[in-house]
Amino acid sequence: MTLDVTLTARSGAARAGTVATARGAYRIPAFMPVGTRGAVKSLDAADLDTLAPELVLANTYHLLLRPGAEVVAALGGIHRFTGWGGHTLTDSGGYQVHSLRPSVDDGGVTFVSVYDGRSVRLTPERAVEVQGLIGADIQMVLDVCTTLPASTETIRLAVDRTASWAQRAAVRHAAIEARPEGQALFGIVQGGTDPVLRKESAERTVAIGFDGYAIGGLSVGETREVMLETVAATVPLLPEDRPRYLMGVGDPVGLVEAIALGVDQFDCVGPTRMARHGSVLTTHGRLVVRNAVHRTDDGPLDTDCPCATCARYSRGYLRHLLTVHEPTAWRLLSVHNLTYTIDLVRGAGRAIAEGCFEHYRQGVRSVWGA
Repeated sequence: MTLDVTLTARSGAARAGTVATARGAYRIPAFMPVGTRGAVKSLDAADLDTLAPELVLANTYHLLLRPGAEVVAALGGIHRFTGWGGHTLTDSGGYQVHSLRPSVDDGGVTFVSVYDGRSVRLTPERAVEVQGLIGADIQMVLDVCTTLPASTETIRLAVDRTASWAQRAAVRHAAIEARPEGQALFGIVQGGTDPVLRKESAERTVAIGFDGYAIGGLSVGETREVMLETVAATVPLLPEDRPRYLMGVGDPVGLVEAIALGVDQFDCVGPTRMARHGSVLTTHGRLVVRNAVHRTDDGPLDTDCPCATCARYSRGYLRHLLTVHEPTAWRLLSVHNLTYTIDLVRGAGRAIAEGCFEHYRQGVRSVWGA
């Protein structure tokens, strides 16, 4: 299926609109919470219903190992399996090439399972097959993500392998029957921070033809400034009529600046990871709930936040839960942080539509720093 992108407003390169899918449609710009093992950590599907994200991301590598893609398929696919009926995207396992340091060759990737130590082989074709069984609305091609800084030779090899694997994935995706009708496939642009290799990777990926395009291999060691320069050089090389996805970015300034450059969707574990460590995002900046100053504070985390946590619980109570290691704290703070992040990106879309995006962007920068 070719995803149908309808743009309803622009502000410079920034875009707002909808992406039509076989399931329905989702709004852009959009932030995707990360549900690595089929759940956003500490949250359930009812929480997601309340948060109402446009999409949720699940991790192919982890679901392949536990419980197994065939098990997910037997239990009705990712939507029935998780109880979440909204749009879902599965990554391909490419990020684990960066994070787990597997054996990589021209044919694919060989991992050592983080669960039981067994050897697991993932090829571009197998990644497509596994994601077909899992049944998300959007699947990603297997790619090679390199840690930065890296040598030109290392990045060149990643670009070549990613392009070769993308072609193989596209062929397998077109042929496979064991996947949901209309399941989309996104290609991924690599190239590190080298503008020449980024351009080459984008051109080779676009030439294959995908339903959407991701900018990968960033937020893996480089500064935000360098990351944004790379995004700025890459976005114009991607088709206007396809979704553009910046992988692994979720800090407030990074989000609004990437939206300003024309990016449509994002994912990041940051908001929920911060929550589990007692740190929250607010309209006034970062708040460390564990700090003793909040011990007898009866106010909410953020008086401007509409989330259920802020409506009901005090900073003092949430600090208490954290200090006694009560897991309930992870859920309540995660609900808050995801509300903030989803609303931040959704607010950027409204600002684009209302013609005040630049003012909105500068407001975020003033709170979180340039």
